[in-house]
Amino acid sequence: MSDRPDTPLLDQVNTPADLKRFNDAQLRQIADELRQETISAVSETGGHLGAGLGVVELTVAIHSVFDTPKDKLIWDVSHQCYPHKILTGRRDRIRTLRQQDGLSGFTKRSESPFDPFGAAHSSTSISAALGFAVARDLGGVIDTGLGDAIAVIGDGSMSAGMAFEAMNNAGHLGKRLFVVLNDNDMSIAPPVGALSNYLNRLYTVEPLQDIKQAAKGAVSLLPEPFREGAKRAKEMLKGMTIGGTLFEELGFTYVGPVDGHDMGQLLQVMRTLKARATGPVLIHVQTKKGKGYAPAEAAIDKGHATAKFDVLTGKQHKTPSNAPSYTSVFSKALLAEAAVDDKITAVTAAMPDGTGLSLFAERYPSRCFDVAIAEQHGVTFAAGLAAGGMKPFCAMYSTFLQRGYDQVVHDVAIQRLPVRFAIDRAGLVGADGATHAGSFDTAFLANLPGIVVMAAADEAELMHMVATAAAHDEGPIAFRYPRGEGEGVDLPERGTPLEIGKGRMIQEGARVAILSFGTRLSEVMKACDALAAKGITPTVADARFAKPLDEDLIRDLVANHEALITIEEGAVGGFGSHVAQFLAEEGLFDNGLKYRSMVLPDIFIDQASPKAMYDVAGLNASDIEAKVLSVLGVARLDEKRA
Repeated sequence: MSDRPDTPLLDQVNTPADLKRFNDAQLRQIADELRQETISAVSETGGHLGAGLGVVELTVAIHSVFDTPKDKLIWDVSHQCYPHKILTGRRDRIRTLRQQDGLSGFTKRSESPFDPFGAAHSSTSISAALGFAVARDLGGVIDTGLGDAIAVIGDGSMSAGMAFEAMNNAGHLGKRLFVVLNDNDMSIAPPVGALSNYLNRLYTVEPLQDIKQAAKGAVSLLPEPFREGAKRAKEMLKGMTIGGTLFEELGFTYVGPVDGHDMGQLLQVMRTLKARATGPVLIHVQTKKGKGYAPAEAAIDKGHATAKFDVLTGKQHKTPSNAPSYTSVFSKALLAEAAVDDKITAVTAAMPDGTGLSLFAERYPSRCFDVAIAEQHGVTFAAGLAAGGMKPFCAMYSTFLQRGYDQVVHDVAIQRLPVRFAIDRAGLVGADGATHAGSFDTAFLANLPGIVVMAAADEAELMHMVATAAAHDEGPIAFRYPRGEGEGVDLPERGTPLEIGKGRMIQEGARVAILSFGTRLSEVMKACDALAAKGITPTVADARFAKPLDEDLIRDLVANHEALITIEEGAVGGFGSHVAQFLAEEGLFDNGLKYRSMVLPDIFIDQASPKAMYDVAGLNASDIEAKVLSVLGVARLDEKRA
């Protein structure tokens, strides 16, 4: 406890209602203490640091002015919500962030009434807030009541079409609604900051419509050198249209830019808006990601996601790796293919580092495209590249590819366009929990006609699958791989294309065959070691392909074994379901085959270590061993003792 920050005022805050007892100067001090508490907590847990530090003052201002949880505060993505959690009765558990049985790293409805809407994917907050606003006006009743709705959305999230769809609808409906645009990327010169102060002071004493006209008029009266800066402040996302900014054309009253670290400005604007707003308002707030913690401010990603770290130095405590990550192996393999094929291009949706494409972008800048947080556009853009004769690799996390599924179906699969889907973070991902788990991609892709779906058992197999995708021009092809480090196998300089729809035999055995799809193969082999001590040697094969299935391999396994077990890191409806369909259609159950399919259970699994999550899922080595013994009718020693 001695290493924790001194927080005398924050110690008096258990819920946001307590903030209303403090004056503005004390609220500034609370914000300072809240920032130090956030840094201290994340240093022990790891997590999304920079985003939360950027909204500390904003969090205090909103909670002190509005009446949460009656007023609904909705954080977009919500990885910036740690200060919010500290202020809303969860400070005593803040050092359990992202840990098993601890606080979620995102907002979560089941966790607190102060989290009215769960998140973790971007660009949803305005839609949800509008839903609350309409429910309020239609007489919706919930335990905490329905008051104002406040959506806090980052400038990155604003790049997604869904945000503009929501604003278009909100402007049309005209409901009282507050959208806080948390802009932590724009750089505006000091004179524009002075203009902002002037406009916001003016706003606090004039009606809303008058201030809109004053803002427009004030820009034209400025000296020429100042006008450009003023326009930039009003042109967020280059959205100037005739008659006003893009936001005003969508039906919102625009206020800002406001210094998001100036508590005086924030409080003044928020109080006035709460008292006077009648329709939708957009408050443009400028913040600095990582604000107040030098190591985060100096980091390239502004401390976006960190491991546990030393508070004094910012040095992260990362476990040394004995093998490269799957993401880095994908990056290396794609570079090798691109070096010999100038038609290869790469597409990502705001995740060049996370998907390993940053190196590709450095080497081939004209062939790498970051489309921002816009997966739907990214998929169709890749389809256009493919139709135009290029070989696009669309690299997205499994959980984010879900957002572009309609485009995968209609723009890629139906047209049989050879888009290569590199699906990172397949399977369970650990501390980010259910919202980021790659549980469903095999199921939602393998049911599409004409697509090829692969899963790498290790990092060498991943290199071969990248080469396979590069050589495949007959239609869409996808390959999936997990987060984290590989198995430590030897890697070739370049992958070798695989024969489409053909698996490989790993070991020959008797009685029971295990057909693995993906990186559970290593757990299968651990289970086999344990089974060998009991005199049981299963046959093990690596399917490689969920679609098309290696039908000859499956027939061989069925013909020579009394039982077949499939295993995968995906939900029901995926690889095992396709195998079961094939077995049924071929009549391969008719001779008494015992078939079992090991898949992710029909639940959302909360955050924990990946191993602990797979324990919950029942997909670790001991679970595989138990399944083999069960299907063979052999009791385990511990069961006999029980």
